[in-house]
Formats: sequence, C-alpha cells, structure tokens
Amino acid sequence: MQADRSLIAELEDAIQSGSKDRRLDTLRRITDLFVADADRFTNQQIDVFDDVLGHLIKRIEGKALSELSQRLGPIHNAPTEVVKQLAWDDDIAVAEPILTQSHRLNDADLIEIANTKTQAHLLAISARPEIAPNVTDALLQRGDSPVFHKLAGNAGASFSENGYLALVKRSECDEQLAQKVGLRLDVPIRLFRELLLRATEAVRSRLLALAGPESRDQIQRVLSAISEEAQHEAGFQNKKNYAEAHARVLTMQKSGNLSEAAIFEFAKTSRYADMIAALSLLCGSPLPLVESLLQSKDRTAHLVPCKAAGLEWPTVRTILICRSVGGAMADHDLDDAKIDYSRLSQHSAQRVLRFWQVRQSASTNVAVQPLPRHVYQGSQNR
Repeated sequence: MQADRSLIAELEDAIQSGSKDRRLDTLRRITDLFVADADRFTNQQIDVFDDVLGHLIKRIEGKALSELSQRLGPIHNAPTEVVKQLAWDDDIAVAEPILTQSHRLNDADLIEIANTKTQAHLLAISARPEIAPNVTDALLQRGDSPVFHKLAGNAGASFSENGYLALVKRSECDEQLAQKVGLRLDVPIRLFRELLLRATEAVRSRLLALAGPESRDQIQRVLSAISEEAQHEAGFQNKKNYAEAHARVLTMQKSGNLSEAAIFEFAKTSRYADMIAALSLLCGSPLPLVESLLQSKDRTAHLVPCKAAGLEWPTVRTILICRSVGGAMADHDLDDAKIDYSRLSQHSAQRVLRFWQVRQSASTNVAVQPLPRHVYQGSQNR
C-alpha cells in the first residue's frame, strides 16, 4: 500500500507541476516500474497502475503514447482501461501495437473498433496471432483489399462459413488473394472447389507449386473432379446442341430447303452443329459418325462424308477451314486435300461410310482409321 500511495503522490506532483517534461518523465518511470515486475503484481496492484497511467495519458500525446503502446502491447496482464484507451486512439501509431498484440482486448472490443475505426485499425487487428470468426466477419464486412489479404495469409485467423464465402467471392477478381485462400488448409471443401473452379490456370498452377504435399494432393483431387464434371457437362451440352440442330435441318429437309448451299452457309458462319447435322442427312450417315469423322486427326477422313454427300470442292474447302473443325489448314494442306478429294469417288466414299457405320454400331469406342490410298480412285473432280 505504501507503494500505491507513492505512485499516487508522484502522479499528483507531475500533474500539478504543469510541466510536460515532468509528466512524460513520470509516465516513463511508472511504465518502467510496471513492466519490470508485471508478472508479480496482483490484480489490485494492476488496478492502481491502471488508474495512475490512465490519468497521465490524458495529458500526454503523440510519440510518448506510441511508446507506451509498444511497451504494454505484449504484456498479457497490462492495465485494461489504459490498453483500451490506447486501442481506440485515432492515431494508428498509438493504436497499432495494442490492436495487433494485446490480450486485454476481447472480441467485443475488437468488433466495435472494426465497425467504427479506419482501415488502418482494421489492418492492425487482422495481424493478431489469433482472431475469432465473429471478429473476422466484422473485418471482412468493412475491410478493403489489404485487410482481405492480411486475413487470408494469417494462419491464426478463423472464419465462419460467411467469412470463407466472402474470401472466395473476392478472390474471383484478385489472383493473389485466390492464391492465399487456396493455400489455407481450413477452407471448407465446397468453397475450396468453388475457388478452384473460378480460378485461372495461372492461379491453379501457382497453388500446386506452392502447396505442401497434403494440400497439393487435395488441390489435384479437386481439379480432377472439376475436369471430369466439365467434360460431362460439355458432353451433355453437345448432345443438346446436336439434337436442336438435327431438328432444325430436318425441318429444312422436309420443306425442300436443305441443300449444299445451306451447308456452305453453316460452315462459313461457324454454325458447327447445324453443319454436322445437315451433312449427316445429305450423306445418309448417323450424326455421331459424321461428327467423329470431322473431328478425326486424319484430315482425309473429313473428305469422306463430303464426297458421299456429293459436295463441290468450294463447299468442302470452307468446311475444312472452319475453325470449329480444328483450326484453319495451311494452303499446301488444302492443295493436297483438293487432289485427294478429286481422286475419291462418291461410290467409294459411300462404301467407306457404310463400313465405318457398321464398326461404330458394334463399338462406340472404335477409332476412325486413316483411309488407305487405294480408296482414292476415279477422277470425279468435285
């Protein structure tokens, strides 16, 4: 108690003297006294320091307060009310050491500061070694990009479902943030999948390069699942597109409007599904077979349904350079294709189509084989 009276007496002398230097010297001496034996003080003694320092800091500003924050921030039993006054200071140089370190601030304190103070204050809170989900929710609700990045890279920050959702959503337009979120081991798998689904290839590659073995395996599994689903969806969409195209060209055929000119227009305007459906009807072969022929790596296979349908070379040429078929052909390839097409008879093309149709009906996985050279016979210059 004698020490308590001594502190109070020194405080009164410092305040009554009116000297700024005297108050600053007293603040430092009292802070030194507290820091030196902080672990040994009782709660009652800490309350005395709280009262003494609380009176002093009302008359002290700037650098001295920042210094006090730096000294009290790491101390787990620092005077509570003084700590809170420092944390609420508008000057971030004063508030930051407390916001980033002090155990005296509870979640309610942090949330209130996050809801009312500047982005610099929010950024300081985001650097705390441990942050509860309700606090990160408040930070994400008001925080700017640096706050999101700081939280995403803070292993001690915990997030609610809404918090993770906010991070993933923000990552859509921020590749660096996507990388930080993707490297967290605590992201729910559903949201992690959504993150990777929306990420660019560069982000996915970067995540695989930076991730540890466990994370890398998880990322690879999710990417594989996404790829399989994308292929399934693409296949479903192709079937839908072809079904609609077949219905359209069948209507054209019934009305007498399906002709080579229609196929030429489909190819010229890159209406690929309509072009395949129309060619299928004109050559009398199933649509899946015609599609597989025009997608074959062997470009000579592209010629068969065209010749079977009796198309002229200008139309065939337009089909071959249609981008949807696999990209434009070089001029010398087109010249070679023209020669092959002139040598291929319509009868031979129809015979080869029937052969491939039989093989395809026997197995849906039979690959189209390159045409033997003897198939190109005759001299029908179409």
